[in-house]
Amino acid sequence: LATCHMTQAAKPQLKGIVTRLFSEQGFYLQMKPDGTINGTKDENSDYTLFNLIPVGLRVVAIQGVKAGLYAAMNGEGFLYTSDLFTVEAKFKESVFENYYVIYSSTLYRQHESGRAWYMGLNKDGVVMKGNRVKKTKPSSHFVPRPIEVCMYKEPSLHDIEEKGRSRKDSGTEAPALLNGGEKVAGQDSTEQDGGS
Repeated sequence: LATCHMTQAAKPQLKGIVTRLFSEQGFYLQMKPDGTINGTKDENSDYTLFNLIPVGLRVVAIQGVKAGLYAAMNGEGFLYTSDLFTVEAKFKESVFENYYVIYSSTLYRQHESGRAWYMGLNKDGVVMKGNRVKKTKPSSHFVPRPIEVCMYKEPSLHDIEEKGRSRKDSGTEAPALLNGGEKVAGQDSTEQDGGS
């Protein structure tokens, strides 16, 4: 696999991995070129390959190899994809018991309880809102299946306000798809979260 050579020409200094993320729900996380994020049973799909790039202590950027987009979580807890690396695209990587890995937003959490918001897939392979995902549940548990170790250049950080302006100049018209492009209506009507 020659996926390592997809990174830009600037001197790569960060050692990361190309990996697949297998959910305890039985799906591989995938990112389509149109920005859709969801789960698939097809373990050989190129869309299931992610660059996990270290951007801090136990903090990673999760970039789709084929799509070239970053997974990010907004202040509503929706997962989306961004063509720019922003503060919303940083995830804390923690090892849960049983060797599962969980990914939480470094920026957002529950106001009252302080509980983290996690990346998660439901039993149908659909991306969940971060504030609905509990770290003790299978929806948040992933097993990285590394393909190879790669050297990456550090992603340059764009702040969120700048993103709106520079998007017009970037030439890519890929819309940001909230929650991986799934319909998200009615999600807020579910029961209030009694902090765990």
